[in-house]
Amino acid sequence: MTLRVYVPYETTALSLGAEDVATLIRREAEQRGVDIEIIRNGSRGLFWLEPLVEVETDDGRYGFGPIELDDVASLFDAGFERGAVDHPLALGLTEQIPYLKKQQRVTFARIGITDPVSLDDYRALDGFKGLDKAVSRSSQQLVDDVKASGLRGRGGAAFPTGIKWQTVLDAQATQKYIVCNADEGDSGTFADRMVMESDPYMLIEGMIISGLAVGATQGYIYLREEYPLAHELLNKAIERAYAAGYLGDNIAGSGRRFELEVRLGAGAYICGEETSLLESLEGKRGMVRAKPPLPAIVGLFGQPTVVNNVLTFAAIPSIFSEGPEYYADYGIDRSRGTLPFQLAGNLKQGGLVELAFGQSLRDLIYEFGGGTRSGRPVRAVQVGGPLGAYLSPEQFDVLLDYEAFSRIGAVLGHGGVVVFDESVNMAEQARFSMEFCVEESCGKCTPCRIGSVRGVEVIDKIIEGDNRAANIALLEDLCDTMIQGSLCAMGGMTPFPVKSALKYFSEDFNSSKGA
Repeated sequence: MTLRVYVPYETTALSLGAEDVATLIRREAEQRGVDIEIIRNGSRGLFWLEPLVEVETDDGRYGFGPIELDDVASLFDAGFERGAVDHPLALGLTEQIPYLKKQQRVTFARIGITDPVSLDDYRALDGFKGLDKAVSRSSQQLVDDVKASGLRGRGGAAFPTGIKWQTVLDAQATQKYIVCNADEGDSGTFADRMVMESDPYMLIEGMIISGLAVGATQGYIYLREEYPLAHELLNKAIERAYAAGYLGDNIAGSGRRFELEVRLGAGAYICGEETSLLESLEGKRGMVRAKPPLPAIVGLFGQPTVVNNVLTFAAIPSIFSEGPEYYADYGIDRSRGTLPFQLAGNLKQGGLVELAFGQSLRDLIYEFGGGTRSGRPVRAVQVGGPLGAYLSPEQFDVLLDYEAFSRIGAVLGHGGVVVFDESVNMAEQARFSMEFCVEESCGKCTPCRIGSVRGVEVIDKIIEGDNRAANIALLEDLCDTMIQGSLCAMGGMTPFPVKSALKYFSEDFNSSKGA
């Protein structure tokens, strides 16, 4: 009987030696006469256990990790092919690992289970089930289902997806576009990459359904240039989807058309903003457009365009395969469904955690993240990327909910969670936030272009103790100007981490150099 062994083919796992581990397992099996089939699956998102090697048993897949090269021979010695429990790296049944078992995996239900580019694997786990249902429904019915699901854009603005789609559907045009923002640039985020590397057909299916919903026949995935593996796997998946009739002139035998291709970005953070992305996609310099008009009305090449990010499109297949009510049953208030939270920074157990909205930040940090890797107390957490506020321990019981975070001047954004222990200097973090804006501003509007430069200078003066009280007042005024006057969220949100650092960690802005 052939032993099925799963070794991830995903960026994090590969960076930790998964390719060499797979090669050595194959070589060791040959030497011992063990008949094995190595399957290169995606990652489950339990990054502190990577490379996570799994073995298929009668009871389910059994995990071992993190596996290094020196561990491979001992796996065979212990009889890991029989799910041996006496190996020090044995984890038991993968699905029963608490970090994974306590999640609500909806969008990420297939992540880490399948060969990412196998159509058979995807279809065996309800892949294209949503599309099969969607092709028999009218465009308006599709849009209404998205509205009923309560899905909001899984980027910074959290705008209701159904309303955006309705706007594009109602727009009169001979050509409409679907654009996926896959320029994942927020610090501590990797969920988009995991979708594209571990379950790319889910993204493809979501984009096809969106095209059917609004009457668009052309789609583009604007991919972050720093994701070469995602680029490779997406192109393979798209090629196979065309060959199988899921893309092209006759989608799933429906007689309807949708084309899809990947375009690489050029490394600019600002192109995560939808209008800058469209400018770049058109071959121009990535600079923010004034709004209105909205991209839903005048978007790519001046045509009505749906622009959503990877996680938004990835949620679509389950909404149509299981029904909008199924998705809306998760979450609280106006935050429906689930969000993949990405745990990074100073944590024992970094990785991806998909949960329904409504749990607390404290649960994420301690129940899933296990506290700090250093063993020191957590001092601050930044949620929502480099433009998100720094939260103090007194705020860790806030619910993971868009409106709850907005009420405390914070954002959930893309779900990135970066943890800092007590050794962090929050004045330096505030300076970093302003400096980040200096580097990444497109330069189109003065509050962002000049305000960020002046912000760095003022923070330096505060840290040095130069007329501290007056400069803190000046910094507050500067932040308000950037918030009110910037053309987009780059300048408009840069003050969020600065103001939160000033408010909750004011002691770090004092020094012995001045009063």
